[in-house]
Amino acid sequence: MDQRRLSSPAILKEIRRQLGLSQEDLARSIGVSYATVNRWENELASPSRLAKGQLESFCKRMTGQGKLLLPVGGKK
Repeated sequence: MDQRRLSSPAILKEIRRQLGLSQEDLARSIGVSYATVNRWENELASPSRLAKGQLESFCKRMTGQGKLLLPVGGKK
């Protein structure tokens, strides 16, 4: 999974949509604040390397459980 793609606002929104999570729920799941997720989605900030790693780990876990289907390769 490409960490750069995971941090795009459209992908973050898609992750939340598929999982039925609010920004606050996603933030809690990956260990950041609601305001942080909000800034990422509104392109006011970019995730740190640590946050990208936490998001990638969360997405892998959700994908492994069959709860998340992210597009592989190409642009969405």
